[in-house]
Amino acid sequence: MVVSAREEASTAGIEMLKLGGNAFDAMIATDLALAVVYPSAGNLGGGGFMVYRLNNDSIGSLDYREKAPLRASKNMFLDNDGNEIKNLSRVGSLSIGVPGTVAGLFATYEKFGSLPLETIFKPAIRLAEKG
Repeated sequence: MVVSAREEASTAGIEMLKLGGNAFDAMIATDLALAVVYPSAGNLGGGGFMVYRLNNDSIGSLDYREKAPLRASKNMFLDNDGNEIKNLSRVGSLSIGVPGTVAGLFATYEKFGSLPLETIFKPAIRLAEKG
């Protein structure tokens, strides 16, 4: 079973399972398809985290949330007197983190993927090209 916010994306994940892929292949294909059919959900410009349990009952997690830019500092939204610069933390390039989704998907694939990466990308490419 694959469940997501859009049927087309869930179908991409199911396709991976039918091809003999594992749950991680299905998750990656579903996430990539969501980036095409439901881009306002964040997707490639966002981040995420995953908690998993493998068949051998080992558990783990992967954190690929957005990260602060390398030059971020604790005072970056304050003026020289230590007062908040209004809206600087909410609007503009300083208000966003570095997206982690793509790195997280590739880390998931490197650790757990079983199908060729080209196969996992195919449903999202097909959706982007043909709807």
